[in-house]
Amino acid sequence: MNDPRRDLPSVEQVIAAIRDAMLPHALLAESARVTIEDARREIVDGGTPTRDEVIVRARRHAIARRESLLGKVVNATGVLLHTNLGRAPLGDSVLAAMSDAAAYSNLEYRLDTGVRGERHDHAGHLLAAAVGAEAGIVVNNNAAAVMLVLAALARRREVVVSRGELVEIGGGFRIPDVLRESGAHLIEVGTTNRTRAADFSGAISPQTAMLLRVHASNYRMIGFTEQPSIEAIAALGPPVVVDAGSGLLDSTTPWLDQPPTWVRDEPGVRQSLAAGAALVTFSGDKLLGGPQAGVIVGHADLVRACARHPLARALRADKLTLAALQAVAFAYLDGEVTSRIPFWQMASASLQHLRDRAEQIAGRVGSAKLLDTEAAAGGGSVPGLTIPSVGVACTGIDDVEGALARLRASRVIALARDANVVADLRSVDPVDDDRLADALASITA
Repeated sequence: MNDPRRDLPSVEQVIAAIRDAMLPHALLAESARVTIEDARREIVDGGTPTRDEVIVRARRHAIARRESLLGKVVNATGVLLHTNLGRAPLGDSVLAAMSDAAAYSNLEYRLDTGVRGERHDHAGHLLAAAVGAEAGIVVNNNAAAVMLVLAALARRREVVVSRGELVEIGGGFRIPDVLRESGAHLIEVGTTNRTRAADFSGAISPQTAMLLRVHASNYRMIGFTEQPSIEAIAALGPPVVVDAGSGLLDSTTPWLDQPPTWVRDEPGVRQSLAAGAALVTFSGDKLLGGPQAGVIVGHADLVRACARHPLARALRADKLTLAALQAVAFAYLDGEVTSRIPFWQMASASLQHLRDRAEQIAGRVGSAKLLDTEAAAGGGSVPGLTIPSVGVACTGIDDVEGALARLRASRVIALARDANVVADLRSVDPVDDDRLADALASITA
């Protein structure tokens, strides 16, 4: 008898038939092999897959593989710094700076003298200037910044931390673990909810390297609580290091008409330094609005010690990140934050502006209505506080989860709320409004 498995197409025949999936040859071959092997097993189990069916399945597999790769999506969740969606979007000036630096650049070269320079001479110095610090350097994320500070300044010495600030943030980043890995010795003081300056004072010894303050960026403690001010513990003697986390450069937000209520408890980097912090670490994305990176600013001698530590090379940022942060720093120094930083453009957009856009989109979508919503900064910033927003709600959908899946297939990420599909416009770039309208119309047709 003829073995039906011999009638299946070869790998090369399948590849030739699915080239329209637009993947490299190696990935098309992977889809072909997987699909052919599945068909072989199906035949063994009594199935009868045809040659055409194998090709259709291979094309479907290849397209799914292509769609799973990194690429742009429309974020209609209302979470501006959505960790799973890449946090802060980057603006045109930042992208232009990255494109310019993608060629040869003076990354570690001094054009004035023709000798080797330092990559820290660029974005790090500019961000330091933006907050009134003596010096600054950039590494690959804020966790790396904290690790570098501890390794460079506190190895085999003691670091005093309030028990209420021994936090864990995303990805299992725990302050006690970071201290241990850096070689520093943790000294806990106070209680979970209340710590005073006297607790820090009582723990200081000749082995104390620093007093560490950690911003609880992804949760909020309320009720019977107390934490000493930076001024109070800075007066005790050892250098104070503040892990500010979210990257709000100035808590007065001078780039806005007035500070928004949703940043009222967020520590500003400038204010932390003015209060007496010797060093402040923070993220380059999140509320700063740049690429993923970690920044250390503060006293020049301490920043220099961090830059010279062997770990600094392993944690250093690449030229594209530094170019992006240089452009971000220019936006703050020029006072043009809301025109150049997409996060702050979205966060500060007026409700009337959002309603006007929502009306335009809803007019193109069947069974849609405007809805008042609450957006969030996200990214572990300003926990529990929201930003008033406006959404487009698609009503009368029998299968909401299926509709959300069809939107995801169009690379549009929305929400389910009260049996409706909701697209929050606070996190949608206006240039994507037409794309969003088309996607919403497709699930209500």
